[in-house]
Formats: sequence, structure tokens, C-alpha cells
Amino acid sequence: MTGGVMQKAHADGHRVVLVTSTRGEVGEIHNMDEAENRPRLAEVRTAELAAATRILGVDRQEFLDYRDSGMAGTDDNQDPASFHRAAVDEAAEKLAKVIRQERPEVVVTYDPTGTYFHPDHIKAHQVTTAALDLLKKDGWEPRKFYWHAFPRSGLKAWAELSARPDAPEPPSFPPNMGVPDEQITTIVDVRPFVEGKLSAFKAHTSQNGPEAFFLSTPAALRERAFGEEHFVLARGEIGAERPEPDLFAGVPG
Repeated sequence: MTGGVMQKAHADGHRVVLVTSTRGEVGEIHNMDEAENRPRLAEVRTAELAAATRILGVDRQEFLDYRDSGMAGTDDNQDPASFHRAAVDEAAEKLAKVIRQERPEVVVTYDPTGTYFHPDHIKAHQVTTAALDLLKKDGWEPRKFYWHAFPRSGLKAWAELSARPDAPEPPSFPPNMGVPDEQITTIVDVRPFVEGKLSAFKAHTSQNGPEAFFLSTPAALRERAFGEEHFVLARGEIGAERPEPDLFAGVPG
């Protein structure tokens, strides 16, 4: 979802730091033996993430090291060690520690719905917001704070794309997924980085089902499907005519 802007930021000379809440240990397993890999899935996915971050140009990757919460309504949601059950102030302080060290100009997280209502993504939004509140009390904050967001027109376009005989079925979207188009403040052209995005996605071998939309989209359609990334500026000042073309628009070089 943000693989393009991460590569673009790295190519433009910015330091890219990725903070991940969990190691994905309760997710579905594809392309691997379930019995053999379930007990060590956290290890498997840690290695997959490391491979993906090398492709995306990540300079530093940190885990908050909470347990994967799984999908909404599952027993994993209730595990006391899960990110879903973590105290927001505790997790926010862990994240704030990394942000204090890095002092980024730009911070990006999920929108309030977690993009597609995943409990850990929703919690990541809450924790990132709380961490920035802590830092603001310290007297510092990044110049810009963004939410990654799918515009609803884009989800409609994906549905239309699937009507083509050479296109795969898109993921099934939950009701009310995405944000109204008028809330989008920033649209970044990441067409030069589409192949890198797909390579990073492929690196997550255990998560890729045989009909994964992102991998089965024909090459001729990939730029249209994945060539733009959209954001809502939650805090800070718009740095160019709306929609901004870059997360760093208006940030001194």
C-alpha cells in the first residue's frame, strides 16, 4: 500500500524507517506446509519482511513485538499479548522512543479504519496518533502526518478493472471501505516503482495465495492498478496545490 512512496523517498535521499507492530504469526499460510511452519511463522515472516524491506529501500526496521491479533472476532483478538489488547499509552511510548531517535519530517500510518478494518491496523492508527501527541507535549512534532487511504473512486475502478477478461477478480471490499475522494489531499505517482512493489509483495511468500490479486494482475494493467498511492494529510501544512504530488512537498530539502 505504501511500497511506492517508500521506494521514492529512498531514491530521493530520505531516510526510510518502518515500525511494525507484530510479526504476523496467526495469519493464513500459503505456499508452505501448515503443520511445519505454524509454530515458527513469526520467524518465517520476520525473514520475509526483511527481504521486502531490502527491496523497498528501508534504512531501519523495528518491531513493537506485540502478538498478531488476527482478524476481527477471532479468539486471537482476545489474547492478552495481542496488539489489539495492548494499552494505547504503553504502545505509544514504545513507538515514541523510535520517533524521538529518528526525528522524521514525515510520518505515515493507516487511516482510522485501518484501511480495511484489520484490528491491528486500526490499533496502529491509534498508537501512532497517541505517540505523536506525546512528542508534541515534549515540544516537537513532524512537519507532516499522513494517513494512507484508498479513495472510494479507486475501489470502484478496481471493480471495473475486474470486468476485463484479462484481469483477475479483485479482493472483496468490506462495506464503507475507503475514504471519500474529497478527503484525499495527496496523490503520489509511483509508476516507476510498481515492479519493486510487486517484488516486495512476492517476498511475503507465506501470505500469497495462488490467486493473489496483486500478483495475478497482467503486466499491461499493473501501472493503472498500482501506479498511484493516496493519502490524507492529518496534521501539518499542504506543501503544493492540492492534491500534493509528494509526501515531502513543502518540506525544506
